[in-house]
Parts: sequence; structure tokens; C-alpha cells
Amino acid sequence: MMSNLFSVFDPSAIFNLSLNWLSTFIGLLMIPSIYWLMPSRYNIFWNSILLTLHKEFKTLLGPLSHNGSTFIFISLFSLILFNNFMGLFPYIFTSTSHLTLTLTLALPLWLSFMLYGWINHTQHMFAHLVPQGTPAILMPFMVCIETISNVIRPGTLAVRLTANMIAGHLLLTLLGNTGPSMSYALVSLLLIGQIALLVLESAVAMIQSYVFAVLSTLYSSEVN
Repeated sequence: MMSNLFSVFDPSAIFNLSLNWLSTFIGLLMIPSIYWLMPSRYNIFWNSILLTLHKEFKTLLGPLSHNGSTFIFISLFSLILFNNFMGLFPYIFTSTSHLTLTLTLALPLWLSFMLYGWINHTQHMFAHLVPQGTPAILMPFMVCIETISNVIRPGTLAVRLTANMIAGHLLLTLLGNTGPSMSYALVSLLLIGQIALLVLESAVAMIQSYVFAVLSTLYSSEVN
């Protein structure tokens, strides 16, 4: 039962190639219709969301940031949001439920922030290891704690997104598997529960993509 339950996260292999991973880039096919056709209500709504994110990320990055510095975080938000929503549709692979993708997004960003900070702002990075007002006797322990919390940041980013995606899909799968064994009187309650859970998962898909992008922005602002 457990192997069948978790098999929904296994990408099917054709000729030893996991072609389901290509679903991650389906959003690129929508760029021409969004940017080259006449704007619709949905495009205007999406552009307003991107403008709001740009203003918020620019505030988090600080006044010294360039106008284009928020583009990478807005693109990161859009990619994760699209893949989270794609996974809610039947028979579509959820790439964000795998650490392979989430670590691929989190680890290079964190490494680039750390290299930039330690090379260009070495004193600031050393000072960041000891919070202001720390007693002298606690400074060695605070350095160890801050170092560990800094090193595990890409792991927490990746695991948070993956765990939330897996938990929701497992609940949907469990509810779907119990349907055939239930009576007709309980099927309606099951459908209501699945619809409510689907709405909740849609909210989780938006919140987790936003959290991933905001935390990445905060990690970037700390090295400046």
C-alpha cells in the first residue's frame, strides 16, 4: 500500500529518460502569448502581481539594489508557483515535490550569496556571526550556532517546499483511494472534503512559492 501511495511521485521513465521532468518548462511555452498578444484581464492581473512583488523585493533588498535585481526572485516565484499549480492537475508530474529540483534552485543561490558576501564584504560577514549585544562568554557558542543556521539554509528552503507539496498530494491520494470502498451516502461528503482540500492546496502552492522567494531575497539582502 505504501509503495503504491508514494508511487504518485515517481517520474515514469521512457527509454530510461524521465521525460516528466520536461513539464517543469511548460511555462516557457506561454511566454509568447503573454508578452506578444493584446493584454487581457488575466495578463493585467498577473502584471499587477509581478509589480507588487517587485516593489516588495526591492524594499527587502535595500535602497542600494538595482531595478533589475528583483528579476531573479520574481522569476523564481513564477517558476515554483507554476509547477505547484501544475501538480494539482490529474496525471501531471509534480516536480517541486522532489528535492532534486528544490535543492537545484536553493543551493546555487545560497552559494552565490555566500561567495559574494565573503569575497566583497568579509568584515560584515564575520560581524554577522555574532549578534549585537552578545556577552563575551557566549560569543564562541553564537558563532557555532550562526554558522550552523547559515549552512542549513538551502536545505531548509528545499525541504520546506518539498514537504508541503508531498503532504498535500498524499492527503489527496488517500482520499481518492478511499472513494471506491465507501457507500453512496458518504461519497458526497468525500467530494466536499476533496474540494476543500484542493482549495487548501491551491493556497499552499501560492504561499510556499512566495515564502521561497521572500526567504531567498532576505538571504541576498544579508550579504550587502
